[in-house]
Amino acid sequence: MDIKQQLLSGDKLLGVWGIGYIGFSSMAYFAKAGVHCLGTDVYEKRVNDVKKGKPEIPNLEYWLAFDTKLLAQSGLLDATTDWKKLIDPKFAVHLLSIPTERGGKPYFEFLKDVVVKLCGFKNIKMEHPPLVIIESTLTPTAVDEMVIPLFEKNGMKVGRDILLAVAPRRDWFVSPDKTLETLPRVVGGSTPEATKLTADVVSIVCKTVLQAKNHKHAAIVKSIENAYRQVEITLANQLSLAYPDLDMTEILRQAGTKWNMGTYHPSFGTGGYCIPLAPQYVLEGAKHPEELTILQASLKTDFAQPERVVQSLLKQKVKNVAILGIAYAADLKVHVLSPALTIVKKLKEAGVNVKVNDPYYSDEEIKNLLGVQTFKFPEGLNEFDTVIMVAGHMQYRSVGKKLIVDNMANCRLLLDNFGTWADLPLPERIEYHQAGDACWLERP
Repeated sequence: MDIKQQLLSGDKLLGVWGIGYIGFSSMAYFAKAGVHCLGTDVYEKRVNDVKKGKPEIPNLEYWLAFDTKLLAQSGLLDATTDWKKLIDPKFAVHLLSIPTERGGKPYFEFLKDVVVKLCGFKNIKMEHPPLVIIESTLTPTAVDEMVIPLFEKNGMKVGRDILLAVAPRRDWFVSPDKTLETLPRVVGGSTPEATKLTADVVSIVCKTVLQAKNHKHAAIVKSIENAYRQVEITLANQLSLAYPDLDMTEILRQAGTKWNMGTYHPSFGTGGYCIPLAPQYVLEGAKHPEELTILQASLKTDFAQPERVVQSLLKQKVKNVAILGIAYAADLKVHVLSPALTIVKKLKEAGVNVKVNDPYYSDEEIKNLLGVQTFKFPEGLNEFDTVIMVAGHMQYRSVGKKLIVDNMANCRLLLDNFGTWADLPLPERIEYHQAGDACWLERP
């Protein structure tokens, strides 16, 4: 069967389960190609955003670089909170873009819930079985040990009643050159037929599609590539800890000029859905996890890094601390495993007055997440003796340098995760450190 042609002709529709960053962008790209898409989500606001064709996810419209409003107006882009509308023979393909993380650990209950709902197809007569493509990050054994048994427990034989494949996403939502269209996509199915059909479907929006041997190989590719990144980033932090009197940031920048080496930067710790979770996915799915000693040690160092920052601050006897950005990266609204969360928590526990500013989060959201008050930027900076730049959002980069400095009358220490304010004309009373420079954590 030619699912690709059926989707492009409008004879069949695409269903998307979960319409956050991944789900919304998948829908947008398929709709742009002429495929009718219906997404479902438990959050009514997300559904309403899709109906309006306006992504309320910060800066996603710049990453997409095309107008999604017109797609919604044309009916190519739509959403509902009623997932039962997707259990219909006109939906030939289902993308699963739901979270597989909770509390910093792999978590598959949401995925299980969707799989059970998809088993509603067992009561529907279809000419061809629906194709289910999991875009979420998985452990390599999750499909064999959880997804397939759950389908079959609920009366759906994988390969006969339903076709199943894995196609993890690689996008980096702050780089408009790293998109669903431009980045190579690895896909793998539970059968050769599922692999081929998935490659055909994904090729509608991806220029380069790589077919893995099967779903297990496709699932582990993303976790391994991010595990490599996590180890390399953690090594940068370990080098900074081992040589506290050297400017490791500059050393690594120069080392990165070698043709076969990347450039890595010490930091307050990694964050997000991918890099700190990837080693855990790899470890959880390994036949012999005890052999992966490097990953185990890397996780230990990475998760301890934010507390090292806190201990360094406490030695400086800080009293009033401003946190700029609670997201794990600039210009994203994603705080999953962000080092800011641990830094705020540990400083509060030590009796330090902490307040937060993040333009992508409301005062109420910050209060609910961290239990602290917010402050206005830049005028509110005058209250603090210490400023910690965690995520260098555009709003922090686009303000006049003099205005920022003029509002830091009481500041004596500025700790900058990635050098966002490295060129500020700071007075001598303010000690500035970019993560990884000499003595940034250990003062002489």
